[in-house]
Amino acid sequence: MNRTSRRAPRRLLAGIGAAAVLLAAGACSSGGTGDTGGSGGGATGRPTGTVTVFAAASLQESFTTLGKTFEKRYPGAKVAFNFGGSDSLAAGITGGAPADVFASASPRTMKTVTDAGDAAGTPATFVRNRLEIAALQGNPDHISSLKDLTRSGLKVVLCAETVPCGAATRTALEASGLKLTPVSYEQDVKSALTKVELKEADAAVVYRTDVKAAGGKVEGVEFPESAEAVNDYPIVRLKNAGNASGAKAFLALVNSAEGRKVLGAAGFLTP
Repeated sequence: MNRTSRRAPRRLLAGIGAAAVLLAAGACSSGGTGDTGGSGGGATGRPTGTVTVFAAASLQESFTTLGKTFEKRYPGAKVAFNFGGSDSLAAGITGGAPADVFASASPRTMKTVTDAGDAAGTPATFVRNRLEIAALQGNPDHISSLKDLTRSGLKVVLCAETVPCGAATRTALEASGLKLTPVSYEQDVKSALTKVELKEADAAVVYRTDVKAAGGKVEGVEFPESAEAVNDYPIVRLKNAGNASGAKAFLALVNSAEGRKVLGAAGFLTP
């Protein structure tokens, strides 16, 4: 065998190797931009696909605003929200409901998720909230204190004690030594507020952020006992998140200066 014939197989192998590299590169580039689930990250690491966020009902307005900002910042990415009572959301997560982020209205309901091992990392408090009385527009019953809600004939609605709003209300009532029997207990703070907006109740104990979000449909009445029941709001990425990169990007937005501005404008307090 001459020298030329010995070099031929080496050249052939080199050609095959180069072709394999080109095919692999083509496969990577074609799969990076069309991901609508999975890790949610494109070839550049930017979030794509849908980010599913479970959030306390009181966060509805501010998180909806941040969701629109997120989608504008990351074309092709979407945010799907599930707003409700924190206890119900936590139960859904531990029961296997698919979600990427959980924002709770209290550490107690967040603990349900962390105790089940469903959190990725340690939850961080990103805002705080305090209670306020939502009275009928114009406050025709002249409610000026928490004690006024115990008056005979006044129809008052409270959040169920299993949700953070209700637990905080119970703490405030205990701090003031008052007993109050509502006409109904609601499963989330928005449901309690709606009862007053529709004039099905004379007043409800909700968060100050919900009174502000009502935009004049109710009359807000502050009471000093609310200082005894300020709620911390923790947020965390979930362990089994289907869109981990999207979840991280949404948390980054919430904790950014822009996120704090939106939440502050809604009436939330800084941690």
